[in-house]
Formats: sequence, C-alpha cells, structure tokens
Amino acid sequence: MSDIMSLPGVFSEGRAHSQASPPAPTGQGSGQPGAAKGQPVIELSDIYKGFFLGTDHELTVLKGVNLAIYPGEFVSIVGSSGSGKSTLMNIIGLLDRPTSGSYLLGDVDISEADDNEAALIRSLSIGFVFQNFNLVGRTDALKNVELPMMYAGIGRAQRRERALKLLELVEMSERIHHQPSELSGGQKQRVAIARAMANDPDIILADEPTGALDTATGHMVMDLFHRLHREQGKTIVLITHNPELAEQTQRIFTMVDGVLGEGVSTKGGAQ
Repeated sequence: MSDIMSLPGVFSEGRAHSQASPPAPTGQGSGQPGAAKGQPVIELSDIYKGFFLGTDHELTVLKGVNLAIYPGEFVSIVGSSGSGKSTLMNIIGLLDRPTSGSYLLGDVDISEADDNEAALIRSLSIGFVFQNFNLVGRTDALKNVELPMMYAGIGRAQRRERALKLLELVEMSERIHHQPSELSGGQKQRVAIARAMANDPDIILADEPTGALDTATGHMVMDLFHRLHREQGKTIVLITHNPELAEQTQRIFTMVDGVLGEGVSTKGGAQ
C-alpha cells in the first residue's frame, strides 16, 4: 500500500527512529480558524455505521456523516450520550471501520488498508487521550509514556530521552517515577497527553478529556491542548458533551442521533 507513505508528516524518512525530542513548531496551528486550508487531513464522506442486534435488526448509529478537518485545526464534536460521537471517534481513530462510506486520512484511502496497515497508521499518526486516562497500572509515568515508542520499535535510549522531554513539556518532571495510583486526576491526564505525543502524531483525538476532572483541573488540561495546538501545530479533535469546552475550539460540529451538522466557526482557536 504505497499511499501510506504519503501521510503528511507521519512516514517521512527516519521518522520511526528520530523521536529523541519533541517536534519543532510547524506553523500550521496558527490559532486562526480555517488558516490551514487545502487538502483535509481527515475527510469522511457519507459514513454509515450499523450494529446488528440479533439476526435481523440493525441499529444505525452513524447516518451519512460528512466531515473535513484541515491540518492544524482545533475542532470539537459535541453531542449527548448516545448521539454517536464516540462511534465517530473510533472510526476517525481507526479503532473501528464504517459499514459504508469513504475515509481519507491525508492521501490514504483507509478502506484499502488491511488491519495491520491500519494499526501502523494509527500508532504513528494519531494520539489518543481518554476520559479515564487508560494508563497502565503498576507502571510509572516514564514507562507509560515510553510504551507507544517501544511498540514503534524505537530504541531504549531514544524513547527514554523523548519521554523525559514530553513529561517536562506537561510539567510532570518531578513525578516521572510515580505510578498512576500515586497521581491525581489532573496529573494522570497530563501523563496521558504526554503519552499521546510519544510518536509525534499529526492528530490528537481527545474523548471527554476533562470528564473525570474538577473544573479548575479541566481548565489546566484544556490550556495544555491549546499550547500543543498553538506551538506545535497539532490537529486536535475534541469529543465532548460540554458546549462550554467546545467554544474553546475553532469549529464546532454538533451530532444528534447519528447525524453530524455543519461546522460552526468560533473565536476559541485564538487562545
């Protein structure tokens, strides 16, 4: 599948072995809505997703979703529980496949990728941040951040150096040998964000990243996302039920009963 190599910024020569330091700013994340037009980095067309309940009844969760997100954008997908937003995130993140429709990630037609190719693309081009952190228990912060790099085949010295710098970036240098049980919710989420950045992905998918945090800590986490967007040009997709959080992003897409509305520009990306 030769087109895999054309993913923007992901499969450049030596990428999988040059993770010693966080990426330099790309200039894409200008903080201005629509600043990075051109070819979308994420493009979904007429996406349907159904689940069979029993033998003859199909529940359609996504109904003809169309979505284009451009490099360096910070967007949000807002919906209530059961609206289909998490199913959509799973498809964007290559954790699931649509029943029908097309998905282009950069120049790559995801429908043509087999499971191994999809896993490779996911591991190198997409970083995930979840509501419940999903850190590995009985493993300290440093090793949690190193884990994606280990799976990517990066050497021990390189991945340790990069993990240390990422933990410094999220202001967790003094907690590198603490296990998840020894960290607060906000500290766990900062470690999770550092881990999401481990393989220098172009895209960060954040699923309710402040849902398990108090208001003040949630603001700190959102400030960190804004910093990654502003300084490193990351494309960030925030999945949330909270309209106030969504207002901090550049564009808001609202999902109701599996139908995704048009993106509405905000002033949030200027933070």
